[in-house]
Amino acid sequence: MLYDVIIIGAGVTGSAVARELSRYKLNVCVLEKYEDVCCGTSKANSAIVHAGFDAAEGSLMAKMNVRGNVMMGDLARDLDIPFKRNGALVVCIHEEAKDGLQELYDRGIANGVKELRILNREECLEMEPNLSDNVVAALYAPTSGIICPFELNIAMAENAAMNGVDFFFNTEVEELHRDGEIWKLRTNNGEYKTRYVVNAAGLYADYFHNMVSAKKIHITPRRGDYCLLDKEVGGHVSCTIFPQPTKLGKGVLVSPTIHGNLIVGPTAVDIENKEGVNTTAAGIADLIAKANDHVRNLPIRKVITSFAGLRAHEDHHEFILGEVEDAPHFIDCAGIESPGLTSSPAIGEYIGGLMKDLMGLEEKEDWIATRKGVLHPGDLSLEERNELIKKNPAYGNIICRCEYVTEGEILDAIHRPLGARSLDGIKRRTRAGMGRCQAGFCTPRSMEILNRELGIPYEKLTKLGGRSTLLTGKSKEVEKE
Repeated sequence: MLYDVIIIGAGVTGSAVARELSRYKLNVCVLEKYEDVCCGTSKANSAIVHAGFDAAEGSLMAKMNVRGNVMMGDLARDLDIPFKRNGALVVCIHEEAKDGLQELYDRGIANGVKELRILNREECLEMEPNLSDNVVAALYAPTSGIICPFELNIAMAENAAMNGVDFFFNTEVEELHRDGEIWKLRTNNGEYKTRYVVNAAGLYADYFHNMVSAKKIHITPRRGDYCLLDKEVGGHVSCTIFPQPTKLGKGVLVSPTIHGNLIVGPTAVDIENKEGVNTTAAGIADLIAKANDHVRNLPIRKVITSFAGLRAHEDHHEFILGEVEDAPHFIDCAGIESPGLTSSPAIGEYIGGLMKDLMGLEEKEDWIATRKGVLHPGDLSLEERNELIKKNPAYGNIICRCEYVTEGEILDAIHRPLGARSLDGIKRRTRAGMGRCQAGFCTPRSMEILNRELGIPYEKLTKLGGRSTLLTGKSKEVEKE
C-alpha cells in the first residue's frame, strides 16, 4: 500500500501530528519501534504544562510552548484527560540574582505569556508556606499547569486511530531512501511506501534526518533523574516550584502531579546512550540536595519510586520543524525537548497546516474531535458507582489496591483503540501498578486478565514489550510419567 504520509514515532509529537493529519482526506500511518505509544522520551518527564517564559524570544520553542499552553485546556476537555492550571513559581534565593527574575518576566511578556507577576518574599511564603526560608522573590506564572503525559499521548493517538490513522507497533525503521517521488522505508517488518515522511523519532530524529540530508544535525540524550513521592505528601506544595534556570535547563523542580503525588526532578546529565534510562545514586542525591535549596522540609522519605527520562537535546537548543531543504517531502520534528510536552498540540497544528499547504489537503466532513477516556469508578458518586457495578460487576472487582483500579478499567484499557498489550500498557492507561506498592500486588492479577482476554501465554507476557518477559517457566511443574 502507498501511504500519503508515514510518521516515524508514536510519542506525543508523532501522535499530535497524526491526530492533526487525521482531519484530512489522507492515508496516514505511524510506525513505532516499541510495543505501544508513549514508550520513549514522552513517558518520563516532569508532566508540566509550561507557561512559556523560559524559551528565547522569537524561537520556535517559545512560539510552540505558548500556543500549546493556550490549546491545552480545550484539548484536555475534548480528549477527556485530566489537566489543571496550578501555576508555577520561579524562586530566587539570592538577593543579587533578583534581576534574573525581571529578565524572565520580560522574556515571558515578549513571548506572549499572560498574567505574569513578580512576588516579594512575603507574597511567596503566603502562597507557598513550605518554600525555603531563604526565598527573596519569585516569578509567578498562573497559566502553568500539570497533566498526565501518558494520558495526553494515548488520547491523541487513540483519537487519530478513530479517525482512520493506522498504527504499526514493534516496527522499527532501519533505512529509508527516496525513489523518484516515493519514499521507501525498510523496517524489521518489511517495506513501507509513502509520498511524505514525518520524522518524529525523538532521540533518533537526527539519525533519520542525517540519512537523507547533507546538512547534519546532532541530538544528545540528556538524562534527568526523578523521585516520585507518595500521595500522602502530594500537598506539600500547590504550585510547581522551579529554581532560576541555567544553561542546562529549568533545574530541579518540586511539583504536585495531576494524580496527587509529589514529583522531584530532573537532574541534567548529557550521556551518549540513547537508551540509558537507568537512575544513579549520584543523580538521586544531587536532585534531593538541589530541591531542598528551594523547598524546606521536603518529605523525601516518602519516595515510592525513582526513574530517569531522556531529553532530545539538539545542539542549538531549538525545535527543528519543517521540510528538509535537500530532502523533498521529508518533514522534521526534531530536537523536541522540554517544553516538548506542552508544545506537542501546537507542533501538530503547525505541521498539519504546513502539510495542508504542501499537499493541497481537503478536510473530512466526519472528523471526530473528541474521545472518551477510560471510565474510573472513583470519579463517580456512590450511587452512580453502585449502578455501574450492577450493570457490570467487573467494576466492583479491585485489582490494584493502591490506586483502586478495577477489573472493568483494565478490560477497557485492553479493548479500546490501540489497547494495552503489556503490564506497562495497562499501567499507563489505568494507573494499575503506579501506587505505593509499585505493582507488587496487582501484577499477577493483571497478567491473568491479559492472558484471558488476549490469549497471550503467560511466558510471553511482558512488562513493556520486547524481551521484558516476566516468567521463564512453572516452578511446580511435575513431569508426567
